[in-house]
Amino acid sequence: MASVPPLVAGIELGGTKIVCLLARGPDAIEDRVQLPTTRPDEALAGIERVLDGWGGFDALGIASFGPISIDRASADYGHITSTPKPHWAGTDVAGRLARRYDVPTGFHTDVVGAALAEARWGAARGLRDIAYATVGTGIGVGLIAGGKPVDGLTHSEFGHIRPDRLPHDDWMGICPFHGGCLEGLAAGPAIGARAGRKGEEIAADDPVWEPVAHVLGQLCHTLVLTGVPRRIVMGGGVMVGNDHLFPRVRAAMVKSLAGYIALPEIAEPGFVVAPALGGNAGPLGAIVLGAQALADHRNSFTTC
Repeated sequence: MASVPPLVAGIELGGTKIVCLLARGPDAIEDRVQLPTTRPDEALAGIERVLDGWGGFDALGIASFGPISIDRASADYGHITSTPKPHWAGTDVAGRLARRYDVPTGFHTDVVGAALAEARWGAARGLRDIAYATVGTGIGVGLIAGGKPVDGLTHSEFGHIRPDRLPHDDWMGICPFHGGCLEGLAAGPAIGARAGRKGEEIAADDPVWEPVAHVLGQLCHTLVLTGVPRRIVMGGGVMVGNDHLFPRVRAAMVKSLAGYIALPEIAEPGFVVAPALGGNAGPLGAIVLGAQALADHRNSFTTC
């Protein structure tokens, strides 16, 4: 008889909204509550009211906007660190919630959460080695290898790589840290600033998309060279609803690689794809983070 998956409370902490999910998986969601991301004390108290109302769960997973501290040996583990979001820098998120509920707690970026969910249940189902890139208000990437986040000194920040540019493209970009980094050139606000109008008003044949596709192709080039992803899932507000970007980005990636990685699947349409879980990717990723924390907790007892 198959075992019942654990009941996990998942929190997707986004820059504008928070989604609280009580679930065992995508087909066993018991409750879903959405809250605004206001000031830290108000927002975290709202999360606690929701979780208190659920009564009990086996684990907790938190997928948060960043940057965040994911080093468990660090004094600021579980904190949001140098975010430009007003009032949130230095906020202890994971520690506060873990102390209150005393269950195994997983904590990572929202984009890693989305990667875990798409790998388990979505567009990369069945693959243990993937990349999930979100291209929206910002740009971020979650890398998954062997079913686990690729972690080290900190989480990845691929949105701030400095891509190769098209000849004669000298637009300075809008990133306050790096100007013409990937996020400063191809995130939603950058596209709007360059075009002089909102993204939804930009036609598919507008020339503004050419440099955007080019630098996103550079992102995919870089991800291929990590040697990790068997598939790249690209979501976020810029990609979703602009299907014309996918073939352009794939073509830019293949051209940039110039045959260096001689694997035929890289050039296939199925290598760079749209997400399948929509708005539930992040919250379901938090469910995976919680389930992984519970599994690690149980394994630590069996190996003692």
